[in-house]
Amino acid sequence: MELNGKIVAITGGGRGIGQSVAVGLAKKGAKIAILDLDQDAMATTKALVEAAGSEARVYQCNVADEERVESTFNRIVADFGSIEGLVNNAGILRDAQLIKVKEGKVVNKMSADHFEFVVDVHMKGTFLCAREAAAHMVELGVNEGCIVSMSSIAYRGNFGQTNYSAAKAGIVSMSRVWAKELGPYNIRSMVVAPGTIETELLRSMPADILEGFAKMVPLRRIGATENIAQAVESIFENSYLSGDVMEIHGGFTI
Repeated sequence: MELNGKIVAITGGGRGIGQSVAVGLAKKGAKIAILDLDQDAMATTKALVEAAGSEARVYQCNVADEERVESTFNRIVADFGSIEGLVNNAGILRDAQLIKVKEGKVVNKMSADHFEFVVDVHMKGTFLCAREAAAHMVELGVNEGCIVSMSSIAYRGNFGQTNYSAAKAGIVSMSRVWAKELGPYNIRSMVVAPGTIETELLRSMPADILEGFAKMVPLRRIGATENIAQAVESIFENSYLSGDVMEIHGGFTI
């Protein structure tokens, strides 16, 4: 896909990986629809996109809310006139062990609310946004569409992340289904699975913990959000990439 002039929606575009993806695609000439709940964060990303020489609009949207997602994608198409790309990036964490045991007694359990919340944002949100983006792409008759969904190497199952791992595995499965179903309309579907990446959450951790994370990576360093943006750009630009997972982890796997 030639990105210059294409319309790409990015969920969770206000900060971190979403912001880096927005700026990276903008430098290639893509026009960006930024979806997030944080208005201030979206304003920052919008300014960065414009500084990169492209156009951006912001849309406050809860990706787990079906009506809000439908209306948001209708607005994007009304505002820009088209949509050719989607990056499903919105996500949250509510980590806990399934059960926590101390001296033979269960002292804590992962709550159903935390399980549902994480699955709703990651998996249901990805589903809803992909559905609406694909519907508009087909009805608009776009020559080529591309949906990139953000998973994590945790999709293989990571300690303390039953909810997150399940949701990220679900994203991989859904994306592979969409590659088959949407391929006849020349809409590609891919997954990016980051490893340990330097986001705001990671930067807030003590230096010794960050150093420990880096030592687990064969490259001996934590990845940058720009590394994920580069992967997303390469997927958009390679018209034969579909139905697979691109893992960006510096050699560290679960």
